[in-house]
Amino acid sequence: MNSKSKNVSPSVIRRLPKYRRSLLELQTAGISRISSRELSRITGLTASQIRQDLNNFGGFGQQGYGYNVAELFAEVGGILGLDKEYNVILVGFGNLGQAVSNYLQNKIGFNLCAIFDISQGLIGKELSGIKVRHADEMKSFLAENQVDIGIIAADKGSAQKIAEALSEGGIKGIWNFAPVDIIVSGDVVIENVHLSDSLYTLAYYINNRE
Repeated sequence: MNSKSKNVSPSVIRRLPKYRRSLLELQTAGISRISSRELSRITGLTASQIRQDLNNFGGFGQQGYGYNVAELFAEVGGILGLDKEYNVILVGFGNLGQAVSNYLQNKIGFNLCAIFDISQGLIGKELSGIKVRHADEMKSFLAENQVDIGIIAADKGSAQKIAEALSEGGIKGIWNFAPVDIIVSGDVVIENVHLSDSLYTLAYYINNRE
């Protein structure tokens, strides 16, 4: 990765998955080359914005040729770190946790290796061969296994405590679905996902159309 990519703004990073998704669709359609102008029609972003975003990582197109779809797809995946494998654990196996775990089943590179909950009605249940364990076992599991990402799908009241336990256990990143922003010390990367924020944003745009 280009050294200057270390200072890329979060807004650029958040657009990269959209580029990758569009490039995958192009590959599936058998398209091997595309210009920034054509890519702008697919993504809804301007051609200039696309070029600026990609130039943060060195730039990948050629004047008069455009972008090689397969190569750019691989490059964007590499920038996002999708050329690596990640071991993942899930804390909370209620309705949301089950939905997240089912979603992960189709995500290559993200290996769900353990699920934890405190409900006696859920402990012992299986998802693709993975038994739900009691949350009390999480500390020893983290000590004995290399885990990269912890997913929190628990209630608001317990999320912060879970996050601290994950951080102490050596987790590198936390994907938090609890309706609260969690904070931990150290260099753990946190992605707080608030589904309500997206819904409220949609409501705003519905009510403020011209």
